[in-house]
Amino acid sequence: MHRLFKVLTVVALITLIPAPAWSQKKDPGKDAKTYNQQGFQDLKQEKYEQAIANFTKAIKANPDFALAYNNRGYAYYTIRDLDKAVADFNKAIELRPKAPILYNNRGLVYLGKGKKDKALEDFNQAIELNPKFATPYNYRGFIYFQQKAYGKAMANYNKAIELNQKYSLAYNNRGYTYYILGDLDKAMADFNEAINLNPDLIVAYNNRGLAYYEKKDYDKALADYNKVLKINPKFAAAYSKRGLIYYEKEDYNKAIADYNKTIEIDPQFTLAYNNRGLAYFQKKSYSNAISDFTRAIKLAPNYANVYNNRGMVYYKRRDYAQALEDFTKSLQLNPNLAAAYNNRAHVYYQQKAYKKAKEDVQQAQKLNFKVDQELLANLQRVSGKKK
Repeated sequence: MHRLFKVLTVVALITLIPAPAWSQKKDPGKDAKTYNQQGFQDLKQEKYEQAIANFTKAIKANPDFALAYNNRGYAYYTIRDLDKAVADFNKAIELRPKAPILYNNRGLVYLGKGKKDKALEDFNQAIELNPKFATPYNYRGFIYFQQKAYGKAMANYNKAIELNQKYSLAYNNRGYTYYILGDLDKAMADFNEAINLNPDLIVAYNNRGLAYYEKKDYDKALADYNKVLKINPKFAAAYSKRGLIYYEKEDYNKAIADYNKTIEIDPQFTLAYNNRGLAYFQKKSYSNAISDFTRAIKLAPNYANVYNNRGMVYYKRRDYAQALEDFTKSLQLNPNLAAAYNNRAHVYYQQKAYKKAKEDVQQAQKLNFKVDQELLANLQRVSGKKK
């Protein structure tokens, strides 16, 4: 029976641009400059509240100091106070309407708020003001990528790299586009270049690990996720992906340990419950598997694959009524989930509902699913007996 529905997640990296200084038509004043510099140093040390306090002092010293609004907006963005970040970039743009960096930064905040249309407008404006500014091309490409306009995304990443050949994030993003398009070799080349340019770029290791995973080069994928976790030991998604690799290597105890760590960091991480459930399933720890799948369903009630997975556990426990309920629910949520037709056919066979079993087999085959040969033989044998 088909049982595995593992899920990978992808991490995108978004960065704004703070600035210690830029050209000013009018000197902002000694106090304003001093507070701005102190705030900038606080940003570098990740002391965001302290940075906000210093930028606020800079603004009080000079209410027309656009740079301080930009930098405070960056700090607000970092602590996810997006409304205040937008307000600061709005004020900075009011003061410096021809500064492309401000439109770029506000666009990224809009992107964080899910307002892609407004973000795109800002990136377009940044490019119009400075066609040689690589950064907004990268993020415009990111929006096109999310819209599945891969050709436009690729064109923008290419332009960003043309303008800045050391732009590691643009290489990463172009590489991920190649990954989605199925060109793993080009994807790997871009991830490699991103890492060569920035050895601490977590997202590039993360994505190269995905490519190695797809190539079934699990040892190299494992090395990449180990590197990610060395850089950031609290990166929940990396533990989840490393758990998948251990799962493929049939080291279920290590897989479970990594999913435990994922859930410890992020208790709402639905996929970790699903994938830990699969590891428990392989260990025949069916009660734990059901508990995990049930938790995943509570977090994501429309997640068809998890119903299928839980149905598999019930089937193994010969609880055919519960298995049938889960496979049916899975198909209600996703009528094209071929594996669920295959699995439900097994249940119908056990319940001697041979006609329904055959109908499900035929539906699975229509969806190009390779139905279990034993089930086909059993249904053929039963059909022969009826004759």
